Amino acid sequence: MKVALSIALFGSSHAAQVTPIQKVLTMMGEMKAKGIAEKEDEATKYSAFEQWCGNQQRVKTNEVSAGNDKMEQLKATIEKEAVSIRKLTDRIEELDEDVANWSKDKSAAQGVRTEENAEYRKTLQDYDESLSALNDAIATLQKRTGDVAQASASLLQLKRSKVVPDEAKSALSVFLEQSDPDERLFHKAPEANAYEFQSGGIVEMLEKLKDEFDGKRSTLVEEETKAQHAFDSIAQQLTTNINNAMHESSQRNELRQKAKQNKAEAEGDLVSTTNDRDEDQRYLDETVALCMQKAKDFAARQQLRADEIEAISKAMEIIGSGEVAGAGEKHLPTMFMQKSLAHLRSSEENPLQSQAASFLADRARISGSRLLTEAAEQAAANPFGKVKKLIKDLISKLMQEAAAEAEKHGFCQAELAKNKQTRESRTADVNSLTNDIDGLNADIASLTQDISDLATAVKELDQAVSDETETRMEAKAKNAQTLKEAREAQTAVESAMAVMKDFYAKAATATAFVQQSSKGPADDAPEMISDEPYQGMAGSGGNIVDFLEVILTDFERLESETAASEESESEEYKNFMFESKKDKALKENESKHKSNTKTDKESALHSAQAELKSNQEQLAKANEYYAKLKPSCVDSGITYEERVKQREAEMQSLSEALKILQGQDLPTLR
Repeated sequence: MKVALSIALFGSSHAAQVTPIQKVLTMMGEMKAKGIAEKEDEATKYSAFEQWCGNQQRVKTNEVSAGNDKMEQLKATIEKEAVSIRKLTDRIEELDEDVANWSKDKSAAQGVRTEENAEYRKTLQDYDESLSALNDAIATLQKRTGDVAQASASLLQLKRSKVVPDEAKSALSVFLEQSDPDERLFHKAPEANAYEFQSGGIVEMLEKLKDEFDGKRSTLVEEETKAQHAFDSIAQQLTTNINNAMHESSQRNELRQKAKQNKAEAEGDLVSTTNDRDEDQRYLDETVALCMQKAKDFAARQQLRADEIEAISKAMEIIGSGEVAGAGEKHLPTMFMQKSLAHLRSSEENPLQSQAASFLADRARISGSRLLTEAAEQAAANPFGKVKKLIKDLISKLMQEAAAEAEKHGFCQAELAKNKQTRESRTADVNSLTNDIDGLNADIASLTQDISDLATAVKELDQAVSDETETRMEAKAKNAQTLKEAREAQTAVESAMAVMKDFYAKAATATAFVQQSSKGPADDAPEMISDEPYQGMAGSGGNIVDFLEVILTDFERLESETAASEESESEEYKNFMFESKKDKALKENESKHKSNTKTDKESALHSAQAELKSNQEQLAKANEYYAKLKPSCVDSGITYEERVKQREAEMQSLSEALKILQGQDLPTLR
């Protein structure tokens, strides 16, 4: 029975090359080596995961910082446009008030002029009527004889005139009284209504009045002409002021509408940028939390693996000892290994800042511009994120200076007013359109770079998803194999334990041989077996069963931990895929939004370029006419135009430097 049991448990020396314990020792040795390898592999993977954590935190921190910078820039733009809107509104209201006041002044002046002209016409009529009466009276009185009624009528008309002095009226009254027929101052002739001239003094007085009236009438006409001319000048000036104010108000209203549009666009961009910044901040916070948790998990698992390797070493010493020699080998696979997510993103340093600084320095040296020299120094000294804003601020400042100086460029004379208005209007339109085109080009370039960055980010995210999926499939296959080996090992250990327990149960029922009552030959024979019942190697068998129970427990724990690990890793993978899908959708939606915005900007750019060409042609015609007027009414010294040219060169250099920072083709120094 013992021989049969031994053969059943261990097999004969001819049937097997190795014992089950040797198999167990071999598998445990492989398990130990695999545990060490997986511990090192886990450390290697964690190193990659740790590097991923560092890269992700750095990239997301930079993105959050860039978002904050852009938000500050947009807030500054909104505030700037708000200030511009307030200033333009104040100026428009001031111009409207001026127009109203000038209109009232013009209306009042017209009223006064109308009254003055009416008074003039009335007085002129009095003089004309008085002169006519004087002429009639003088002519009649100089004849010595004449019609009494005719002379009296003329003299009475003079007496009623408002322009005849009181002394003359008194003299006329006396003369008329003396000339009354009832007073018989006239010597009547045979003919009726005839009288003889009695006083040559009245004729002399009338002739003096006539000369005086002629002078006063000429003075009155001259003063009326001057008054009318003065009114025409005032009315023309008021009309010019009103037209200029209305034109300026229209221009400033257009600028205000543009400022409102820019403010609205900046506010929309601020909302989008804030959402993007918040999403990046959430991802950064979750990444930090994940990395901290993984760091703790890694330390704990490394300690568990070290403890496991030590336990396996001790178990191998026990199983390999002489007390359990001959036991069958059993299969004990290794523990599962911790997975690590590998989602690396790289961040490159931008190499364009030094090129932009060098370009500005070269342009400053060629042009002798101090502003470009300072801009080159600032571009070299400031962080890259602030250099673009610095250059844009300088361009904006130059444009503001150009606009301010253009406003100060006054009119030369009445003939130049219309021409200057046309040139200033077209120049403002050209400058505004040029600024719009520069802004649109900058926006398009920025949107193009953003779309490219988003495409790169989506590509990197797809690669990370692919790598993570491959890692998950490998881990899943390993976990499945581990579970299979653990279950097979449990079945084998349980089978061995059943055989051992069955053997010891049977051995426990064994009894001793029956003793003989009489003495025989066998009494002298040497003792062959003990009289005590043989119940097997209980102690040794018990140790084997205990060991197998420990091994069985290890395999059960291995199965449980592997199943739990598989469930945890699967859940982490699902979360990773969900976050990746959401992140990809956000980036694709943002890319689509920016692409649509870019299309709108490009359409606006084409319209602005066409409008710019039209305005430039009209401006060229106005400048040709201005060139004809310039020698006689404009200072030929070099002042405004040279400053404009220098400023345009500086703005061009700054714009080209901005293009360098945006990664566009480098300009050629001229």
